[in-house]
Amino acid sequence: MDQSAPATKRIFICGSALRGQPDHSNLGAAKFIREAKTRPTYRLHAAHNGWHPAIYEVAEGGVSIPGEVYELILDEFNHLVANEPPNMYPGDVVLEDGEVLTAFLYPRELVEQYNWPDISHYGGWAAYKASTAAA
Repeated sequence: MDQSAPATKRIFICGSALRGQPDHSNLGAAKFIREAKTRPTYRLHAAHNGWHPAIYEVAEGGVSIPGEVYELILDEFNHLVANEPPNMYPGDVVLEDGEVLTAFLYPRELVEQYNWPDISHYGGWAAYKASTAAA
């Protein structure tokens, strides 16, 4: 094993940094691994008038959130963390296959406080954004 190779981290992306979305460049040279979905234990909301997604885990009534898995070197991950919207934080999500990865979550309390729309039924962030662009 090459001891000089930088450490990497795999993450799950399910919002504005997806391929084809406006913040994809925030991933830098991250390596796309595969498309994936979470287990159906999450809700997805449009925060700040649809500026960014807000995902959080629920005990019941969750859906499977589609997204993408990327591998980043730690400098890229730190850059991504620094460029996330306010109140978003890295936390674990469980994918359909049981893999646990870091994703950027949002406090449910803030979603409820601001009554941001639940967009879970759209089938993901990209589908939601496509539907609003067509409207």
